[in-house]
Amino acid sequence: MSTQSTAIDTALPHESLRTRAWEDFKGGNLGSAPVIVGLTIIVLVFAFTAPNFFTAVNLNNIIVQMAGTTMLAYGVVFVLLLGEIDLSIAYLSGICGVAAAELQAPGHTLPGIWPIVVALLLGCAIGAFQGSFVALIGVPAFVVTLAGLLAWQGAIQITLGANGPIIISNRWINYTASYFFSKDGSWAIAGVISVLYIGARIGSLFGRRRAGVAIEYPALFIGKLVAVPALTFLVVAICNHDRGVPLAGLEIIGLLIFWTYIAKRTTFGRHVYAVGGNAEAARRAGINVPRIRILVFTISGLMAAFGGIVLAGNLNSVAPDQGGGTLLLDAISAAVIGGTSLFGGRGEVRSAALGAAVIATIENGLYIKGYQPGVIYITTGSILLFAVTLDTIARRRQAKTGR
Repeated sequence: MSTQSTAIDTALPHESLRTRAWEDFKGGNLGSAPVIVGLTIIVLVFAFTAPNFFTAVNLNNIIVQMAGTTMLAYGVVFVLLLGEIDLSIAYLSGICGVAAAELQAPGHTLPGIWPIVVALLLGCAIGAFQGSFVALIGVPAFVVTLAGLLAWQGAIQITLGANGPIIISNRWINYTASYFFSKDGSWAIAGVISVLYIGARIGSLFGRRRAGVAIEYPALFIGKLVAVPALTFLVVAICNHDRGVPLAGLEIIGLLIFWTYIAKRTTFGRHVYAVGGNAEAARRAGINVPRIRILVFTISGLMAAFGGIVLAGNLNSVAPDQGGGTLLLDAISAAVIGGTSLFGGRGEVRSAALGAAVIATIENGLYIKGYQPGVIYITTGSILLFAVTLDTIARRRQAKTGR
């Protein structure tokens, strides 16, 4: 047996999983653990205190309710990775939802999926337009997107002010939030997701071994290999007690996988982290910083448009207040609560899904228990403050330990 092969087969980490976790905790590298633990506690508390919370119908309701916010939050993650902010996403989502509704309305009818395609392209164009001011002229993102917030809000009111709400009859738009797979189809989806996950993990394992990289913590690897498919089938089993798996849930998972791949496995994704960590160092390394910024704001616009379509489909209509309320704060809060840093360079796409799940679960549980909206706002704000405080402390600890 060759020396390389022996190294691969026998190499073990010098520190145990528990020791590594403790070192990460001391160094401020907490990852997604706090939000996962917090979400678990929230679910358990409401399961025992809120009537009808832990039911199949309510699980599907939570998935559909969080879908639109999650779409916006996916885009927010990329913007925050640059250390920037996008305040326009809520009303940008609103104007794109209105555009899709207008294009399917009598007199402006586009068939099939085309209203959705045009709305998505509109979101990309608006995002790139706003990003150009930030990247090419140097206007602060806060100012550019605040102007966008006001402008797109005004555009919605001008468009719908005289005519009022538009009813959406296009099934493709409505399906984004209201379609449920059959029970057999739901089980098939669980099987496909499990096979793809296991295949990807095993493929990664063989790739690491071919590269001569030892596998740290085999028990953790096996645990994930079992836990994710088991959780998938459990969720499907619960959903099948109601209407089946909602398409909105697949949208969340599919885009989570896609954007995670973009962020973690592509040159563009690595450049986003580099620019967010130190823009000047990235520029000196040959990265086209303005191009990265424009593309990131384009992604933010695209996902805002996607979220706007889902939100419009959930209501089967659009109204003059489309994109209003707490949508902007919920989307930004979801990314931050999930673990994405406000200071740039640190975070993952899954942060958006985890944070959105926390917000949607809290809002749903408190609503079932009969609390007023004010209590929900106070609770969400407190959690956001806690998350940002935790991020600030973590960054200081990382700076001290050099981790």
